[in-house]
Amino acid sequence: MKKDLNQIAAIEKAIKQKYGEEAIQNPKANWDEAKEKEYLEQLKKQYKKDIKKKDQTQKVETNGFLVSKQLLNKDNTRNCPVCDVYSFEIKDDLYMDKYECCYSCYIKWVEDREDRWVEEGWRPHKDVSSKK
Repeated sequence: MKKDLNQIAAIEKAIKQKYGEEAIQNPKANWDEAKEKEYLEQLKKQYKKDIKKKDQTQKVETNGFLVSKQLLNKDNTRNCPVCDVYSFEIKDDLYMDKYECCYSCYIKWVEDREDRWVEEGWRPHKDVSSKK
């Protein structure tokens, strides 16, 4: 198939009149190293977002059911390891993170003995700590 250069020129001229000079320019004409670097950074950010979204929407089989991976919390820190009580209170989160016990166990066993609890790793026996 033979290219008709006059027809191509006429089409380019019509595009230029309708959409402007930038519509017929070579895309590489305004591209430089800075734009390339910025583009690659945007690609990396988008890739990380896509991976995160994929992980959140991924389904996992649990007891014969498909459950969203986002709903599964492998790290169950709501049960106090000292007294075995399940807690819904927000203030217990702080004590669970810092002292590995709930607020009431902190008051009963840890308060004013933080060094012994943290550095020496002392914990009450299960039979004593479960008697509240």
